[in-house]
Amino acid sequence: MIIKTYHLPNLQATIDLAQKIAYISRAEDAILLSGPLGIGKTSFARSFIRSVCQDFKMEVPSPTFTLVQHYNCPVYNLYHYDLWRLDHEDDLIELDWEDAREGVVLVEWPERLNNFLPEKALHIDFSLHSTTMRCATLSGWDDRLNLIE
Repeated sequence: MIIKTYHLPNLQATIDLAQKIAYISRAEDAILLSGPLGIGKTSFARSFIRSVCQDFKMEVPSPTFTLVQHYNCPVYNLYHYDLWRLDHEDDLIELDWEDAREGVVLVEWPERLNNFLPEKALHIDFSLHSTTMRCATLSGWDDRLNLIE
């Protein structure tokens, strides 16, 4: 398994990483974002969505209360899930999880997926390296991870 770690000293570094991953993503992908509150998961998600939708000024609301936001992007359908408030993994059925898997799912708090956790996902774990430096550790997508510089 390939594991890569990226230092993210500022928001622009997070945006750049999201754009690189958006470039190599394709239908039926799952991108799972882990890390504590306030670490940058939603900033990454917004940048990824804007890149895939090819609209860098679009409004990208957090799905914290709706649990999922759907985007009709030029290349595939994209579903942004924030599972922080998910009561039970079976609730994913009502959130169109199975249909969403035909496009790309971008999931914050993936540990709440339990039995629905996709096998061939890109895992991105955000952590605090120091008071000013965040890190993103990527694993999965062994066939494509080396395409990210």
